[in-house]
Amino acid sequence: MSIIKPFAALRPQKAIAARLASRPYDVLNSDEAREAVNNNPYSFLHITKAEVDLPPGTDIHSPAVYEKAKANLLSFRETGALFQETTACYYIYQLIMNGRSQTGLVAASSVADYENNLIKKHEFTRPEKEQDRIDHIKATGAQTGKVFLAYNNVAEMDALIRNWKNDHQPEYDFIAGDGIRHTVWIVNGEATINQITRLFAEKVPATYIADGHHRAASAAKLHQALPHNDEAAYFLTVIFPADELSILDYNRVVTDLNGHSSGEFIAALHEDFEVTASRDPVKPAHLHEFGMYLDGSWYLLRSRPDTYTEDPVGLLDVSILSENVLDKLLGIKDQRTDKRIDFVGGIRGMEALEKRVNSGEMKLAFSLYPVTIQQLFDIADSGQVMPPKSTWFEPKLRDGLLTHLL
Repeated sequence: MSIIKPFAALRPQKAIAARLASRPYDVLNSDEAREAVNNNPYSFLHITKAEVDLPPGTDIHSPAVYEKAKANLLSFRETGALFQETTACYYIYQLIMNGRSQTGLVAASSVADYENNLIKKHEFTRPEKEQDRIDHIKATGAQTGKVFLAYNNVAEMDALIRNWKNDHQPEYDFIAGDGIRHTVWIVNGEATINQITRLFAEKVPATYIADGHHRAASAAKLHQALPHNDEAAYFLTVIFPADELSILDYNRVVTDLNGHSSGEFIAALHEDFEVTASRDPVKPAHLHEFGMYLDGSWYLLRSRPDTYTEDPVGLLDVSILSENVLDKLLGIKDQRTDKRIDFVGGIRGMEALEKRVNSGEMKLAFSLYPVTIQQLFDIADSGQVMPPKSTWFEPKLRDGLLTHLL
């Protein structure tokens, strides 16, 4: 069963919360981060992407960046922009995007659960990205990025969170510049805290990493390096019930046809797909359907029977596209390292795919049907992993509102 605990969060003064809260460090490059902090001395990006306060071109993994992050966090605390809670609490975090709401519990989750696979994974991690987070946490003494976990609904937890929201005023409630509403409640009642801890221990056999594999892996390695630090035995998580989550498509763009002409490539596709021309952009409506944009035209691809396997990974549309198109026809063996492929989150829409191709930067684009949360659970339960860039979750949690100190 799942081990979680409350923690004394480092958090912003209410008056500046909206300005301080920032998009996650890993969805912005350095130039985008510099633009985001322009005229905003409170942005938490000064801590999570501290290169914004160093000369352009600074190596983002250099010691100077981590030292600057440490100095900036100290400055935020000294000025009172950030302060630490006096007692350990749980927190409720609600996000609303386009009228759709999802609510999670912010808690410190056990590294032991991660190591014992009670916090289940579905992706491989890259050592250099793990090391980046380890170096950042060591320098700042803080886990600034939340790991996004999911679990199968527990009726008692659903009711507890709903009742707390109804009976208490939120601590933070603002609409960010992208139109997403962020609301945070502090759960500081001792009886309620104990009930939450007990419900997870008794009713939640496992949680699943939806987003944040590198943050979780780095927390586990950091605990090994700091075995006597009690707080390092836990890491910062937001845990959402499965029925509130929505996974968006994660689409692909490719630079060339691997020596094929357009006609040859379309002809080759017929072996594994029914190919139909479309006047309109193709956003797949069902599993095993794909949109393809090539030479200014859209096509609907439907997988033919018996062209994919029935195991949890083989059934994924990202696997079918990888096996029957990217590898077989385009020679893209490893999507993590091949420079001929790039990925476009579904939040950007079909227009973003057309733009990348029409500009001449890319030759063709593929739109996919989103992975379902049940598929994610099935793969994690089976001990398998998804192909790279299989899931895109929106809305994104904001950094800076709740930080776990070591």
